[in-house]
Amino acid sequence: MTERDAQPTAQRDPAFSETQGEPQGTHNEARQDQPQEAEATAAAVQENGAEVSTDVTPAGVPEAAIPELVIISGMSGAGRSTAAKCLEDLGWFVVDNLPPALIPTMVELGARSQGNVARIAVVVDVRGRRFFDNLRESLADLDSRAVTRRIVFLESSDDALVRRFESVRRPHPLQGDGRIVDGIAAERELLRELRGDADLVIDTSSLNVHELRAKMDAQFAGDEEPELRATVMSFGFKYGLPVDADLVADMRFLPNPHWVPELRPYTGLNEEVSAYVFNQPGAKEFLDRYAELLRLIATGYRREGKRYVTIAIGCTGGKHRSVAVSEKLAARLAAEGVETVVVHRDMGRE
Repeated sequence: MTERDAQPTAQRDPAFSETQGEPQGTHNEARQDQPQEAEATAAAVQENGAEVSTDVTPAGVPEAAIPELVIISGMSGAGRSTAAKCLEDLGWFVVDNLPPALIPTMVELGARSQGNVARIAVVVDVRGRRFFDNLRESLADLDSRAVTRRIVFLESSDDALVRRFESVRRPHPLQGDGRIVDGIAAERELLRELRGDADLVIDTSSLNVHELRAKMDAQFAGDEEPELRATVMSFGFKYGLPVDADLVADMRFLPNPHWVPELRPYTGLNEEVSAYVFNQPGAKEFLDRYAELLRLIATGYRREGKRYVTIAIGCTGGKHRSVAVSEKLAARLAAEGVETVVVHRDMGRE
């Protein structure tokens, strides 16, 4: 759940996400590394001048297998990366900065995935300069093949965009030797026609990251409540607090099985150790009340657009009490429908 990729989308659209307080997390590598087939096609286009295949309904692939497509574009600094991350959290396969000529190829690859890639989101922007003119042709081809597609355009006022770029001290990608406002004007003119074709235009001038996520959820999450993923991590205080913990609970109020000779060699995964821990006064009551507290917190996290939470459970060495409680808590969360992963950070270090 907390294993996100090394290069966050926020870094690719910094003027919006950094100034609005978007966490510099990590995310799906699908946005950074385009499929090998697409790279090979791009190489063929560059080296041989060949036409990119736009046959999105290859032989043997039923039309129902063609993935749904969303194209995310808009002004630099208006929140494209935040919108893309929101779709990724909703289960979409997201590709960042894909040349428009390769969009039909991407859809074809999704159609060949036997249903594993049912929804694709592609971020298209002015970084694809020499490929951008191909977008209209690609869209027309997709329309002719009955591909369900939508264009989401992220808009923002000039004043808001200037403030965002100045706050992160980054140049606009089109300003060249000019000013930020020159780059904004050039980009707005370049994207004018695409904005007119957009199915959804979101003005982020007065929105923060959480409000933009809420708008995207409203459009793409349907009636389902956004999913929350939890990592329950046991750890030992003597090895230090987990740096990625959102919530920390201390199990050192319970007697330590380490001082019971017959239990010392075992861990909290052992049934005898777990039974010893939960037979202590306050152990079961803690589990019940903490699970109830997490239900309240989870509701707020979903409301605020937070999709991932790391719950750290600690004891002295991270071997007995924290391990036993983490296992029980994770089982409780999973039974309540929360996608849960258990990690025992320090078990075995002694």
